[in-house]
Amino acid sequence: MTQNSINKPYDLEERTFQFAKEVRLFIKTLEKTIANIEDSKQVVRSSGSIGSNYIEANESFS
Repeated sequence: MTQNSINKPYDLEERTFQFAKEVRLFIKTLEKTIANIEDSKQVVRSSGSIGSNYIEANESFS
């Protein structure tokens, strides 16, 4: 384990939220073609579901 990973909290819920936000920012930079629009919709849904699936699984253990 490196020194950096010791000081950095491992909050997967926060990291999945940040990932979804970053995906949305990236999508905004893409050219607006029909293919990109349709693919972007799916990518945005998928990126958000990662966090929601994690939260749901985590709550089932509680």
